Amino acid sequence: MGAPDLPLAGLTVVVTRAREQAAALSARLEALGAEVIEFATIEIRPAEDYRALDAALADLSLYDWLIFTSANAVKFFRERLELRDRDLGKFRGRVCAIGPATRRAVERLGLAVDLMPEEYVAESLVAAFAGHDLAGKRILLPRAAVARDLAPVELTKRGARVDVVEAYRTAVPRDTAERVREIFFGERKPDWITFTSSSTVANFVNAAGSHTLEGVRIASIGPVTSATARQYGLEVTAEASPYTIEGLVAGILSRR
Repeated sequence: MGAPDLPLAGLTVVVTRAREQAAALSARLEALGAEVIEFATIEIRPAEDYRALDAALADLSLYDWLIFTSANAVKFFRERLELRDRDLGKFRGRVCAIGPATRRAVERLGLAVDLMPEEYVAESLVAAFAGHDLAGKRILLPRAAVARDLAPVELTKRGARVDVVEAYRTAVPRDTAERVREIFFGERKPDWITFTSSSTVANFVNAAGSHTLEGVRIASIGPVTSATARQYGLEVTAEASPYTIEGLVAGILSRR
């Protein structure tokens, strides 16, 4: 339990990010006095079929733009580059990253980020390309196997050829139902639960039911995640602005 003079002291917050990505959010909440329960409702796994990504990597010099919509996509892109003994030396195109965490991952890859949307959602990403002539341009978009199609559809309408390739996939962790019983049906329910993607919401509700969150405040990382929560009948107490981990924490602080 946090020190009594800290702003989140006495509150228990559930973090639903994938295990390998939960640390930053958990540490920030704990520094503010919260008791954190890490409960991954999403698991990041390699792609089932890498043939499309491998083919794109072999032709990387042909692409005008490389778009990354998550740090996970960058991670698996890099791993596949190394496994196939490819390098970025022949890539002469430009790079778009959807947000600051993704940008940092791209820069660690050794690439400069030329474009980042004002808000970290697909709609804003499309808007960021408004000043760029995409007619005849080739775009590579490595991403999760299941993701929103708004960006590739809209960029294709602008005349681009968009190659969407699977870089990784998401799944529900095997121990999800057991963890629900441990966390939400004990002596005391958590005060807050955080959702950082639509998948974290859907996976939780499909495993536990929306009724499990009665009396628990919900913090969402942005409007897309919030919309998914509402589709499941959940009330969002706090929404991050900007749509980042820091914004998520600030949202909880503002409604504590």
